[in-house]
Amino acid sequence: MNLFAWALAGFVLIHIGISATGLRARIVGAVGEWPYRGLFSVASGVLLTALIIGLGQVRSDPFDPLNAALWAPPEWLRWPAYVFVLFGLSLAFAGLFTPGPTFAGFEKMGLERAEPAHGVLRITRHPFLWGVALWGVGHLLVNGERFAVMLFGAMALMAVYGARSIDRKGAARDPEGWEKFANVTSNAPFVAIVQGRNKLNVAEIGWRGLLGVAIAVTIALLHQQAFGVAAFST
Repeated sequence: MNLFAWALAGFVLIHIGISATGLRARIVGAVGEWPYRGLFSVASGVLLTALIIGLGQVRSDPFDPLNAALWAPPEWLRWPAYVFVLFGLSLAFAGLFTPGPTFAGFEKMGLERAEPAHGVLRITRHPFLWGVALWGVGHLLVNGERFAVMLFGAMALMAVYGARSIDRKGAARDPEGWEKFANVTSNAPFVAIVQGRNKLNVAEIGWRGLLGVAIAVTIALLHQQAFGVAAFST
């Protein structure tokens, strides 16, 4: 395998094979919580850097087998892809600016309040992870190359699996507080709102949502310069 494949495999392994399993607790027990988080962040950063470099190498070599097309996306799929990617990025960045019980380091935040979910957490208790998942699905709709299916498919599946893992850890850490939080939120976006367990409050999302949208649009507009491919086809 080339650098891209090795880095992607390693990135998925540490997020699913370590962070989302009982192996994490064993490592934390051996080295401590914060040293583990530091080591995990460094490993993630190194692998992500290698992944970006490897992706550049793959895309610059037209004869690399990872450039082979697995399928040919029809033109009409670009419209739902725009929706998935732009909404996904907006949701992800809004989530980054909204700490809550599913945010690393803020696990107990808000659980003692009468209304534990606020802002974008009303949409999903995992806004960043579901944003990444939707971003990945959107890219899968319009990219049929082998490397694209590997990259965006892995990121989407990793995000969904990670959300489930965080739910399990939250329930084990504080059963009573987590139950109150889970009763008014949903893992998948908008489910709690549709079921009447919560309500959408756009004003409460406020500047975080606006900033998320602004970042998403900026990324789309600069997509050609940053990644060599225009986000919007004409």
